[in-house]
Amino acid sequence: EVQLVESGGGLVQAGGSLKLSCVASGSPIDDYAIGWFRQAPGKEREPVSYISDSYSIIYDDSVEGRFTMTRHNAKNTVYLEMNSLKPEDTAVYYCAADGWGPLVTDWKYWGQGTLVTVSS
Repeated sequence: EVQLVESGGGLVQAGGSLKLSCVASGSPIDDYAIGWFRQAPGKEREPVSYISDSYSIIYDDSVEGRFTMTRHNAKNTVYLEMNSLKPEDTAVYYCAADGWGPLVTDWKYWGQGTLVTVSS
């Protein structure tokens, strides 16, 4: 079983940057795909990006070119670097492990989330 803890969220102005971290414990993440999702107020949770155990990465069109996902297996950590942030990026950001695909039900383990607020 994998426990996930996100951090790095906060308040930032439009055009700014933030870097989120997702630290895993309980099991090495080397063999897991990891995903980032987000949920804006009143909306469903949606995929942002995910990275396979072989470092293949998929980005949602809404973040392509602005967000970069990386993994550091030795630190059991996955990162999401977010640049050129927009107010519509405001959401709680979640990381997920052991899965693949754009649906919440595609993933087995979830963190508690970290709030990102982008002001205009």
